Amino acid sequence: MIEPDLDGHTVLITGSARGLGRALTIACGERGANVAVHYNTSEASAREVAAEARERGVETALVQGDVTDPAAVDRLFSTAEAELGAVDILVNNVGAFAPEHWEEMEFETWQRVVETNVNGTYLCSKRALGAMRESGWGRIVNIGYASSERGLINPKNAPYFMAKSSVLQFTRMLAADTQSDGITANAVSPYVIENSDEFPEELPRDRPASFEDVTQAVFTFLEEGSDYISGANIEVSGGWLPEDV
Repeated sequence: MIEPDLDGHTVLITGSARGLGRALTIACGERGANVAVHYNTSEASAREVAAEARERGVETALVQGDVTDPAAVDRLFSTAEAELGAVDILVNNVGAFAPEHWEEMEFETWQRVVETNVNGTYLCSKRALGAMRESGWGRIVNIGYASSERGLINPKNAPYFMAKSSVLQFTRMLAADTQSDGITANAVSPYVIENSDEFPEELPRDRPASFEDVTQAVFTFLEEGSDYISGANIEVSGGWLPEDV
């Protein structure tokens, strides 16, 4: 098991009120980090996560905001900084998913999928970089999707696959642009995880990825000796390879 020492670090995982974001937030807190519990509309769930973390002795802050809104992103980071200190570990986890055929999808749905996955990752990364560069240390992990860098596309949920491909391109660009700053930027790309909206009839290894499977991949990039790993992508897919890619 990978067990990074996160004592003294401040972690912000977008979308940490539920699902994978919640699991990652608690796991980072258990390894010594201060955690900013982020939500947009799920305030009750976020308060539950913060309460659970505090019960375990973790210093927490509740931060609210739509990650597609530049002003809201600035406010949520400012709140985290005021209560916990500068964010030096960022996991861009928010990303809407809409399993509909692209022709039947409303424009607002298409736009929301693209904006939360791509613009949210861009805005939060941009806001985090100033403090990371000033301190000379930072870790950014973006959540992708398995096989996205191999050109995965499907008429059903097309904007999601397109957006996740863009997230991986952004990750590689960010890694190149921060290579002299003590910052790494990487991606973790699951296939189906335990709380996915849909499950195919056949799953690799006969199960979805657990939150712990994904957490271990994220922790790979937070280890003390991982400072030369940047621009990488770990697929947490059980070996899944779609036939049409």
